Amino acid sequence: MNDNHTEIEIKVHVHDLAGLDQRLQDLGAELIQPRQMEVNLRFDRRNRTLAQKQQVLRLRRDNLARLTFKGPGITQDGVRTRQEIEFTVSDFNSARLFLEALGFQVYTIYEKYRASYRFMGCQVELDELPYGNFCEIEGPDPATIRSVSVALGLNWEVGVSPSYTDLFQQLRKLNHWPFHDLVFKNFEGIKFNFEDAGVMPAD
Repeated sequence: MNDNHTEIEIKVHVHDLAGLDQRLQDLGAELIQPRQMEVNLRFDRRNRTLAQKQQVLRLRRDNLARLTFKGPGITQDGVRTRQEIEFTVSDFNSARLFLEALGFQVYTIYEKYRASYRFMGCQVELDELPYGNFCEIEGPDPATIRSVSVALGLNWEVGVSPSYTDLFQQLRKLNHWPFHDLVFKNFEGIKFNFEDAGVMPAD
C-alpha cells in the first residue's frame, strides 16, 4: 500500500507457484514474509450496503491481526487502483466483537497461504487459496508493476479483476457449490475449470 492509502496492483492466476517462488529467489528478491496461513473475515451489514458500494471491510489474522477498508476499484493501464486503509489491532476476537456490535456481520470466511517478497520496488505476494494459486504485484505505478510482471515471466494481459471472494462467488454459482466459505476443507476432492469464469493462467 502506498503512503496515500492507495492500492495499485495486478493479480494473476498461476499454475506453477513453486517455480515462481524459485524465480524470485534466483533474481535476488527479498523475502519479507515466509509462507504463512491467513484467515480472513469479510464483514457487511445485513442488507449488504458495503457490497452495493463496492466497498470491503475485512479482518485478517496471520502473524498479526489487521483491519482493512477498501473503496471501489478502477482498472486502468492493466492494474487495479483503489483506496485502502489498513492498520493492526491488538486482539483479533475483540475486533470481531467490536464490528459485530456496530451492526456488521461476517458473510464469508476465506483462507490462504501467503509468502511475500520485495522486488524491483514492488511487493510480490504468492498466494495459495483453496481453489488455486495466484500472484499479486503491488507497486507505485502501472509501469513499475508491468516491469516486474515481465521480469517474472508473467502475462500481464490476463490480470484478474475480481477479488478472491468475488471470484469465489462467481465459481460457486457456476458450479452450484452449496458452501459459503472459501476454506481448504470445503474444496477437498473438488475439481473445476477456471476458464469457465474467464480466468486464464499467466505462466
